[in-house]
Amino acid sequence: MILYQSKFKNIHYFAKIKKMKPLLKILLFPVCLIYGVAVWVRNKLFDWGIFSSKEFAIPTISVGNLSMGGTGKTPHVEYLINLLKDQFSLATLSRGYKRKTSGFVTANANTSFLDIGDEPAQYAYKHKDIIVAVDENRVRGITKLESENPDLDIIILDDAFQHRYIKPGINILITDANALYIDDYPVPCGRLREFRRGAQRADIIIVSKTSKILSPIDKRRIEEEINPLPHQKVFFSYLEYEPLTPVNKKAAENNLSPTESSVLLITGIANPSPLLYKLKREFKDVKHIPFPDHHIFTESDIQKILQEFKDFYGNNKIIITTEKDLMRLSLPEIIGNFDNIPLYYQPVRVVFHGNDEKEFNEEILKYVTANSRNSVLLKDKNK
Repeated sequence: MILYQSKFKNIHYFAKIKKMKPLLKILLFPVCLIYGVAVWVRNKLFDWGIFSSKEFAIPTISVGNLSMGGTGKTPHVEYLINLLKDQFSLATLSRGYKRKTSGFVTANANTSFLDIGDEPAQYAYKHKDIIVAVDENRVRGITKLESENPDLDIIILDDAFQHRYIKPGINILITDANALYIDDYPVPCGRLREFRRGAQRADIIIVSKTSKILSPIDKRRIEEEINPLPHQKVFFSYLEYEPLTPVNKKAAENNLSPTESSVLLITGIANPSPLLYKLKREFKDVKHIPFPDHHIFTESDIQKILQEFKDFYGNNKIIITTEKDLMRLSLPEIIGNFDNIPLYYQPVRVVFHGNDEKEFNEEILKYVTANSRNSVLLKDKNK
């Protein structure tokens, strides 16, 4: 993968780690070890009951990863939302990374990513029929959600695998097939937030971002490498890109022809390489401007993007960004700069391989159905 850099100095941490020289990794190993041991000690304090983990009566599903990002966590959360929202009253709870607020906040029609963070903003924008909340204190967040929504059936905890103060009903760990946690190390030598053995807390392990065609031999090989514990179930998924969605009038009126179009791709996500690879296969010419994950765009950034677009050679030029980046570009003072440019975002969805979809769905629905408020009330009534 070659990242377009030009005068933009931001390079993703993911790319830095992959290019890190062995000697540098050796020099950083003591720091890596100190960090990993510190997190290990913290986890042991929870395991030993010195720090307490609270278990709630309401069903809770945690979705997270061991790495710093780029595993496809957000589309998997959306998969769960789509699976559950028509049958159950549902809420998502995140910490709201990089938001400008603090404490417990629920999304409303006027909420932006500055209030709740880009990923929760994406959930709120796409799923008007669920409750989207953020709180850096997840125990307080769940308590507030329960007290304010007595009919709530299920809470999805976004990026909570390391949040040990809560003991979720189901703990889902996602790992990128192209960068399995078993082959990685804690930061700064690698991308892990803790030692690999932290995966033992997972009930379900999802190997994400596999190829669309995955042979049974490859599945078996990966599962053998992961070596799950007896109580753990492993599923395999891939990302399917849906048709580009116009953001503005200029894009809606544009007669898009990939073979004749030039794309300026703007990303601020942990691992943009799969999207970059896809677009390069489909479009005539692609130029990529990468920003760090969760980057908050400034006026200076926008002016640089506009200048790059102006200087970009091509007849039918367009800009493409991701759904998450669109949340951060949608502020009124920013999005208006693109009124005269065809701006699109790339939707993506999770697809499970073969029978994994049926088995995964059954696992989730079985847990939520058995522990939802109506089910518990019925059990109490029949006692």
